[in-house]
Amino acid sequence: MEPVRRKFTEPNLQRIKQLAYPEAEQQTASKSATEKTREARPVDISRLDLRVGVIVSAEKHGDADSLYVEKIDVGESNPRTVVSGLARFIPLDELQGQKVIMLCNLKPASMRGIKSEAMLLAASNAEHSVVELLKAPDECSPGDVVYVEGFEQSECGDPDEVLNPKKKIFEKIQVDLTTTDQCVAVYKERPLMTSHGSVRSTTLVQANIR
Repeated sequence: MEPVRRKFTEPNLQRIKQLAYPEAEQQTASKSATEKTREARPVDISRLDLRVGVIVSAEKHGDADSLYVEKIDVGESNPRTVVSGLARFIPLDELQGQKVIMLCNLKPASMRGIKSEAMLLAASNAEHSVVELLKAPDECSPGDVVYVEGFEQSECGDPDEVLNPKKKIFEKIQVDLTTTDQCVAVYKERPLMTSHGSVRSTTLVQANIR
């Protein structure tokens, strides 16, 4: 088969391929250009697809005492399944109906046999002994965009469709996510905002967000 493959790399046959399948060639070129553009973008919070979510249901993971499995409405046709390590920090009955902040463009990953399709953002003290979910204002609806002034989509472009885990994009952004003395969630000292106000922790100040 190798001689055949080499034959089809010849310029005249490549030209025939382009004439026969112009749309495929254009799509490949367009995808390549989009990927190059994305790679050239700065690594900042505009790369993250952050939305308001509402926890529809939550239960303990059947195979891990430290994990919960939540169904979370993020404004799509179906709730997303999220596996979180919150069982040691937040009682199960406190999760139902909470308006939370979701990172929606992580690559889905299986956690103890259940595919997690997004991530809840939470504030944590330095010892990681206290963890609180970040909360959206009560007036927010599922799917509302969470943004930071100066990093809006209108200025920086759409978030990545899926964050490349090899590039550690979220990890690089996460070091600049904290809470203030007033419990406001900030990125580089600029508040995380919704159309109804800022995102907050409940009590944790000067805390890391992860």
